[in-house]
Amino acid sequence: MPKLKLTYFDINGGRAEVARLALIIGDVPFEDERISFEQFGATRGSMPFGAVPVMEVDGGALTQSSTISRYVGKLTNLYPEDPWQAALCDEVMDVIEDLDGQVFTQIQLTDEQKQTFREGLAEGAIKTTLVRLEEYLTKRGGEYMVDNRLTVADLKVFEWVRLLESGMLDHVPVELAKQEAPLLVAHAKKISNLPKIVEYYKA
Repeated sequence: MPKLKLTYFDINGGRAEVARLALIIGDVPFEDERISFEQFGATRGSMPFGAVPVMEVDGGALTQSSTISRYVGKLTNLYPEDPWQAALCDEVMDVIEDLDGQVFTQIQLTDEQKQTFREGLAEGAIKTTLVRLEEYLTKRGGEYMVDNRLTVADLKVFEWVRLLESGMLDHVPVELAKQEAPLLVAHAKKISNLPKIVEYYKA
């Protein structure tokens, strides 16, 4: 097994969380380096693309959250071996990653502009994605997103629903996920009850 070090902000969530959870579920040892926003500002120039997460693998550096999640998924048997199922797994993760990109692109906006943007996103892309992902889950039996088993796609959906329900996204109603996609919320709840995930968040 390679020597792994995952660097991300000191938060339980965000774009490194899927990789963290997969490594914990798979009992794969790794160094969980958590940095402050100040540390990031001071060191980002030395990072491959000036962003986190970064995963060091035997001294080499890997970036981009979905890329890291796929790699970790393969190490932990949480990524499909079948090419079609692997593509479906990528599809789910990329849909959410695209939406995350929209949600977190308002740094330069005023508070009023941010509110207008986020409210429009909640009624538009976020709502549509919730509905479509629930249809996706239902089409595949309602238990897992792809491959009839737990994969990093399930962890990605879990983390996204968890973010929507956390109240951390200003101007996005915390009840939106439950209203638009109750089966998706139930799926996320099931993932949250996995013993290793329960233990991780308690710690």
